[in-house]
Amino acid sequence: MNLNFEESKKKVWLKIALFLLAIALIVEFFPRQNRFNYTFSVGKPWHYELITAAFDFPVYKDAKLLKAEQDSVLRQYTPYFRFNPSLFSTKMAEMDRSGSLVLSMATPYRQYIRKQFEYVYSKGIMRTEDFDRVQKEHVQMVAVVKNNVATQVPLAEMFTVKTAYEYIVAHATDGLSSRTLQSCNLNAYLTDNLVYDASVSEQVKSDLLRTVSQTEGIVQTGERIIDKGDIVTESSYRVLTSLQTAMNKVQGETTQSWIVLLGEILIVTGLMTLLFLYIFLFRRREIFARFKNMLFIVMMIALIVGCAFAVISFTSFSIYLVPFALLPVMICTFFDSRSALFAHIITIMMVSFVVRSSQFEFVVLQIAAGMTVITSLRDLTQRSQLVQTAGLIFVTYSVGYLGISLVQDHNFDKILWVRFLLFGINALLLLFAYAFIYVVEKSFGFLSNVTLIELSNINSPLMVRFSEQAPGTFQHSLQVSNLATEAAQKINANTLLVRTGALYHDIGKMAAPSYFTENQVGGINPLESLPDEAAAKIVINHVTEGVKIATKNNLPSQIIQFIRMHHGQGKVRYFYQRFCTQFPAVTPNDEAFTYPGPNPRTKETALLMMADAVEAASRSLTEYTEESISCLVERIVQTQINEGAFRDAPITLRDIETAKAVFKDKLRNIYHSRIVYPAAPQKDL
Repeated sequence: MNLNFEESKKKVWLKIALFLLAIALIVEFFPRQNRFNYTFSVGKPWHYELITAAFDFPVYKDAKLLKAEQDSVLRQYTPYFRFNPSLFSTKMAEMDRSGSLVLSMATPYRQYIRKQFEYVYSKGIMRTEDFDRVQKEHVQMVAVVKNNVATQVPLAEMFTVKTAYEYIVAHATDGLSSRTLQSCNLNAYLTDNLVYDASVSEQVKSDLLRTVSQTEGIVQTGERIIDKGDIVTESSYRVLTSLQTAMNKVQGETTQSWIVLLGEILIVTGLMTLLFLYIFLFRRREIFARFKNMLFIVMMIALIVGCAFAVISFTSFSIYLVPFALLPVMICTFFDSRSALFAHIITIMMVSFVVRSSQFEFVVLQIAAGMTVITSLRDLTQRSQLVQTAGLIFVTYSVGYLGISLVQDHNFDKILWVRFLLFGINALLLLFAYAFIYVVEKSFGFLSNVTLIELSNINSPLMVRFSEQAPGTFQHSLQVSNLATEAAQKINANTLLVRTGALYHDIGKMAAPSYFTENQVGGINPLESLPDEAAAKIVINHVTEGVKIATKNNLPSQIIQFIRMHHGQGKVRYFYQRFCTQFPAVTPNDEAFTYPGPNPRTKETALLMMADAVEAASRSLTEYTEESISCLVERIVQTQINEGAFRDAPITLRDIETAKAVFKDKLRNIYHSRIVYPAAPQKDL
């Protein structure tokens, strides 16, 4: 008992951990950027709702205008170069020490070279890269810093090593030969003596650019920006783009704020806690008891929320393209409508906190869509129902949006007709739920009504083989199915599950049909000639053989449970009592006469056990009167109760009484006395 308590406690903590993980994932999914989810262009109408300023923000200038103003002010820009005054003397001394050809030349040449070197060095020689960059910036003047004093010098008077050399060679006068000068290797003694001062130059450029204002006004809190139907002008376009920039800037400053993160955690934790408590308090057996049920619901919520947040964060698509109605469709298909609606509302409330445009409209339309799913898809048994539901979803969205727009805007002019296209696409996406249901069934081992309908088809290959190999058992299964199904309707059990489980509960008899009385011809029972334990083993084997056949034919585990539980852990009573009668002094081996079980654990398997025993026993009645049928049903069911067959099943005594009343009524209808029609008088020939 203590061990079971500890195990149950661990399972509860595991489910709590699952919800905590889901909370962490959803909080992580929350958009971290305050996106401006609107598409607009100059000259086109504004297709969204009225926008007013939620805070003060500046209106930024058009990029072209701002660039033109910056280019204009940069015409005043002068880059700074530091002058090296000692470089001329250094190079002249180097020329003298090297014994260059210049020293052997005539005096006029030496005097000319020294004079020209002094001139170009005094004007300044730049690096070629610096000169080209300054030219590209359309600079006219440069500031040359000598002895910490900056002097404005035209760029045209500056030299590079190449232009300085060309200047010296080209300006030879008084009979000096250019060829002779070229042979002196003068460029070896020319080098740049102007060093670009990057820090000062960039500071000067930044100071100039700061004089150009990037804004041209301010929009105050509450000020109207644009309304639905207005044409986007150049002015309103700049205001809208400025709002977008401001929102992104504000969000960028607060994204990592622990206050915002705390708010998101509180919202998601509160809503998920409500869902956890609902499942724990009201769906403990149906959903909470199995971890995979909880996992499926949490995964579906996380999937829908994740898709919605991804659309908001990473795309410019409308939030109405996300098929939120898929969540109630899936939960309603595998569980119940109340849980589906509760989970849907929780999901919509979480997503609504990040929907930037018309939260009221979003919440109303999505909750209405969820209610539409619940009312139109309570029992999904046909593909056409999903198509009808998709159509109703489109109508719900369309009518709801039209009504909200007319109430808010008072005319038809501001209705966004493109929304109806989005609603149509959303409804079409919902049709993929049929394929998704199949994937979920295979992944989680769930069982939908659609699958139950397919399995209950008596023309399926397995059912046809069953009817051919064990025709009596097949007819018995049909009768049991009818009894159990009507009883299930009366006590609100799953009628489709009972019907299908009853059809397959005895398929194990296909392995040896002749050993069972309903399939025997001529009244010969081969079990009568066998020892009691051997005969009981053959009868018991129809359960294990049924499980093998069901597994081989890929029947769902829920149907296999009907095969295992329809006799529970009861005894093969006929052979057990015969053994006790024949060998009163011998203690019988109870295990040899007991079915492997387990006992029924659901309402549906309990109903099948009762219906199976009652229908089989009814065939042995010698007369079918209201009293004999009633006594039979009472005796069979009471014996099962006394043996504890239903102690593990969530079925009440009231349910059992209702089921017994159904069995009695059905059996009376099956075996009622028929009118004996008088024979027609024969005419004399």
